[in-house]
Amino acid sequence: MSTKTSSQVTPGATPSEPPSPHRRLGVASVTMMIIAASAPLTVLAGGVTTTFAVTGLLGVPLSYLILGAVLAVFAVGYAAMSRHVTNAGAFYAYVAQGISRPAGVGVSLVALMSYNLMQVGIYGLFGFTVSSLLSERFGIDVPWWIPVVACIAVVAVLGVNRVDLSAKVLGALVALEFLVVIVYDVVSFAVAPEGVTAAPLSPASLFVPGVGAVLSFGIAAFMGFESAAIYGEEAKDPKRTIPRATYTAVGVIAVFYAVSSWAMAVGTGPSQLFDVAGKQGPDLVFTFLGSHVGTIVADIAQLLFCTSLFAALVSFHNAVARYFFSLGRERVVPAWLERTSRHGAPKAGSLVQTAIALVVVVAFAIAGNGADPLYPVLTLFTWLTNAGAMGLVLLMAIVSAAVVGFFRRRRGLAAGAWSAVVAPSIGAVALAVIFGLIVANFDVLLGQTEASPVSFVLPALIIVPGLAGAVWALRLRSASPDVYRRIGHGEEGRAHHLGEE
Repeated sequence: MSTKTSSQVTPGATPSEPPSPHRRLGVASVTMMIIAASAPLTVLAGGVTTTFAVTGLLGVPLSYLILGAVLAVFAVGYAAMSRHVTNAGAFYAYVAQGISRPAGVGVSLVALMSYNLMQVGIYGLFGFTVSSLLSERFGIDVPWWIPVVACIAVVAVLGVNRVDLSAKVLGALVALEFLVVIVYDVVSFAVAPEGVTAAPLSPASLFVPGVGAVLSFGIAAFMGFESAAIYGEEAKDPKRTIPRATYTAVGVIAVFYAVSSWAMAVGTGPSQLFDVAGKQGPDLVFTFLGSHVGTIVADIAQLLFCTSLFAALVSFHNAVARYFFSLGRERVVPAWLERTSRHGAPKAGSLVQTAIALVVVVAFAIAGNGADPLYPVLTLFTWLTNAGAMGLVLLMAIVSAAVVGFFRRRRGLAAGAWSAVVAPSIGAVALAVIFGLIVANFDVLLGQTEASPVSFVLPALIIVPGLAGAVWALRLRSASPDVYRRIGHGEEGRAHHLGEE
């Protein structure tokens, strides 16, 4: 990626003839970035245990397969469009070209808010986990926000470095996570205190009152899979890399979580699962490993739980930085946000995301000073990540509709009815239903028994920026026609691309 701004085009080059960028990411790298955002060990130890405890339903494993199928259908249209639109703004560009420019800008701000909420929210769980680990293992008592500030600094360094460095770091961490979870799964099926049962995979265990809450919790485990297109401008062959990485990630995530949550039910015993999950939370996994495999393995798993969170933080940070870059490149937001580092990373966007994380974490640290040790988990993590997941599901439903619009306007493109109309239409409806379930169960997701101001403020953080973005785009249409025409088309006719040296 060049460090030149758009006004410093190489002599002799024209806006319609951008230099060819040096692309570094292959299918494996992009897939790892996606799975890292999903954080396998975090989902098992945190998400699955919470879902069992809160909903009291045994059919959680089946829910992952169903959600995986829904997202695979969504991915059909998403992947088809990625072959024709390669833009670091991903959702933003897809909606701008498939529906309208005002809708695209609105979606871009919803995406920015959603990814920021997911990324900053995870810092709450990271801080609590590291602080607890230091206290239990070394007798060192540190406030939760101290390890968070240190982590923000490390993420910031990776954020302004070469993207393939992040991919390599995340790849190593995710591989270790998978290994630990596989050990847990195998031992769980071997121990099986009440025998191996297929009840968790039975529709009768899922489709009962409370299924909405299970699906609402479960969809958060997949968040990050849609980020493949964000790396399109840095992929070696985006027309093949992005679709393959998306399908691979969805399949791996769905099957892996279904098997692992089934293993948890079998290893703990269905009759006592809900009680144990409620009392132990994430420690259920580590206690089980300590009892049946050994303390050393349990300690390694706890350490990898921390690195799992770290991997998700890096992945979401990269997504936010690239959205800022894309919007800055098209002058929808200040142009300085398109600045890049000498390594080709979106430097300005990365630094802005770092600043946002630091400000929010400091605010929560001040507000929670002297509060319950679980404060960062019950507020920063729970509030922000659930709101972020809500926003991303809404975005995917809108993008599905955008796919239909995109191919309808460009009938000459090679895309069958299944990819251009049927699959994205089914995906739009299914994701809209899931979004409705999240809204209906939002208090449950926040751990509240009744509505509170937070129940309305958090959704507003998602919806209001979207409306403001659409209004801003309409203003640009009359005030800056050239800028308006470029909305969602920044990858076309620009000398400044991600990945360019």
